Amino acid sequence: MIAALLAGVLAATMLGAVPAAPAAERVVYTPDTADIANPDRGLYHHTGDCDATTFDPAVLRAYRTEEHISLVMCVFYLRGFQDAPISAAALRHLEDQAAAVRAAGLKMVLRFAYTDDPAGDDAPVERVLSHIGQLTPYLRENADVIHVMQAGFVGAWGEWYYTQHFGNEGVVSATDQANRRRVVDRLLQALPASRQVQLRTPGYKRTLYGTEPVGAGAAYTDTPQARVGHHNDCFLAPYEDYGTYVDPAVEYPYLRAETLYVAMGGETCVTNPPRSDCPTALEELSGFHWTFLNTDYQPDVLRGWAAGGCLDTVRRSLGYRLRLTESTVSVRARELTVRLGVRNDGWAAPINPRGAELVLRDGARVHRVPIPSDPRRWAGDVSFTVPTAGIPSGRYQLLLNLPDASPALRNRPEYSIRLATVDTWEPATGFNDLHQTVSVTDGHLHQ
Repeated sequence: MIAALLAGVLAATMLGAVPAAPAAERVVYTPDTADIANPDRGLYHHTGDCDATTFDPAVLRAYRTEEHISLVMCVFYLRGFQDAPISAAALRHLEDQAAAVRAAGLKMVLRFAYTDDPAGDDAPVERVLSHIGQLTPYLRENADVIHVMQAGFVGAWGEWYYTQHFGNEGVVSATDQANRRRVVDRLLQALPASRQVQLRTPGYKRTLYGTEPVGAGAAYTDTPQARVGHHNDCFLAPYEDYGTYVDPAVEYPYLRAETLYVAMGGETCVTNPPRSDCPTALEELSGFHWTFLNTDYQPDVLRGWAAGGCLDTVRRSLGYRLRLTESTVSVRARELTVRLGVRNDGWAAPINPRGAELVLRDGARVHRVPIPSDPRRWAGDVSFTVPTAGIPSGRYQLLLNLPDASPALRNRPEYSIRLATVDTWEPATGFNDLHQTVSVTDGHLHQ
């Protein structure tokens, strides 16, 4: 196959490492300010307990097409299973919920819990581990539509504070800590290495996995430090976000570094002016690299942002917002060099793995050439070279495709990244048109 041949010899370099070609075509792009329903980012809906309600694909699809929302929350309560295996009916319902999310073109933030009562009637550690074992095939089968999984299981709402079996109301023994780590370690084993798990406070991760933030070298590897992120479900509340932080002087710098590479998201829980107003909200959302935020709770906080003029900025900036500044295409006799100027105007990098392809298209003939560069690390110029020997003669458009890494979703346009660049997106294909063309004649390139 031509694409396979090209993939084997494609080489990616940073700008300046590619020798200058004798001819070049440069295109400059205009930023797009639209609210874009890109996958794996943004505001999310949380409209009920995931175990007790049924997702309607039509409603979910309208979230994406009408509200530009691509995420939903699924808090799946295992009520009544504290002393028993999860029933077959509950497991089928979980599978049906994931199927509805997939049909609608969305992804979910997933959490399991046993109770929403502050009495904390959860399950003993061995039962929790047994339940994770039951869930493992379902998590792996549906990982394509799991944006991130929150550790859950422990305590009321799965938030690890009010708990009968893991150290209640912050009084946590060494045995409790060991059992908490057993739960997270088992979740990391249950999920594919491509998916992260979030903990409710930075203190939990620092206690379980060390106080050093994950850095660029270890990012995106299959280690707990690289795969455990954070969620704050009382963002901007009094009393250090109602116990989310114990020592902000230490935990704030830690989070600012960590969340460059691990998932950060959550929800507000109470109005608390001036802290919950726009200036502090924007500072912390950007500084802690937030990827997702609940649009349903607390609505008064979000209404305050609308009144304060920052809600549209929040909508656009959560997660990644990749755009092209320019592209340059240079040709030699049998070699095509492409340089892309890429900027991320969002608050965070993409969290999950993602493909990158240069697409050469001449009518119905489409050749996809993998780009060996990780879009999660794109924050500048990306250059790569494509040999053209073996490409049939023709006049080819050049396009960029950033598809989902899952084979089940890679050809679904709603799961590809739309660049925040005017007049480049093709909704029918999920490609971004570079507005560059090259001609190939007997394997030789012309512009």
